Amino acid sequence: MLLYKWMKYPFFGKYMTKWENPLTDEEKKEWESISTRSKSGGVIKGMFARTKGAKARATVVLGHPMGKEAKGYFLKRGYTDLLREEGFNVVIFDLNGFGESSHGSFSYFEDIVAIGIKTKALTPDLPIGYFGISLGASWATIAFADKTHPYDFAIIESAATSLQEFWIHFPVAYKALKFINFIMPKYIAKLEMIERIKEAKRLRGLLLIYCQKDRWVPLEMGKRFAQNSPVPTQLWVAHKARHAQIMSSPNKDVYQEKILAFLEHESHMAQRSK
Repeated sequence: MLLYKWMKYPFFGKYMTKWENPLTDEEKKEWESISTRSKSGGVIKGMFARTKGAKARATVVLGHPMGKEAKGYFLKRGYTDLLREEGFNVVIFDLNGFGESSHGSFSYFEDIVAIGIKTKALTPDLPIGYFGISLGASWATIAFADKTHPYDFAIIESAATSLQEFWIHFPVAYKALKFINFIMPKYIAKLEMIERIKEAKRLRGLLLIYCQKDRWVPLEMGKRFAQNSPVPTQLWVAHKARHAQIMSSPNKDVYQEKILAFLEHESHMAQRSK
């Protein structure tokens, strides 16, 4: 895995740092540490917390964007509190090489499948939802093509349609991607998000969220995903928010309402179909 760690540095080097838990000692008591091995080769570390309500509607897995915070992104911005207060169990996790997870290959979609299977084992009688942002969203579009993934519905926010279209904004990383494509063309071809979404399985519903002011992942990408999705799909746009910053934007309230309405509806429908 040392080779993969070295190859990742042009893309994620400054983000692959020691993780710091932002929770207080008292808050940590509400969370259970979990781990699972991914086919990417990494050991995926995560945390599980039950709803603050009497009965859970579903369990939602949260996939983080690129950054040193890794799974802490959702803790710091109130996502976990919001979902738990509204009747959802929550799982947060680090993609391989980020946070507390050990390094694996570039197959981050395998991490998303693995943590989903682990989550299903934790709450076997509940629907399993996925909510990914940016990095955690882009790779989920590939994970959904895997026949073993357990997700019943998903929210995908600011997902890139391809590696090339995202990394072209970052010259050093883009050159590294072109080199990897030269030595591993068949592998890179399998990572075309806009193509793999066409193979999505099991999902009952999909909510796509994009930001009007996103310079790296423009709204046009969301429209293309919606056109290629084989499952019932909604597209919602945050008009006054930047990339991965909706919770601190003027769109925050309507954003939360949209998320909760989708999760509540899909959880209810999934439970009814059992």
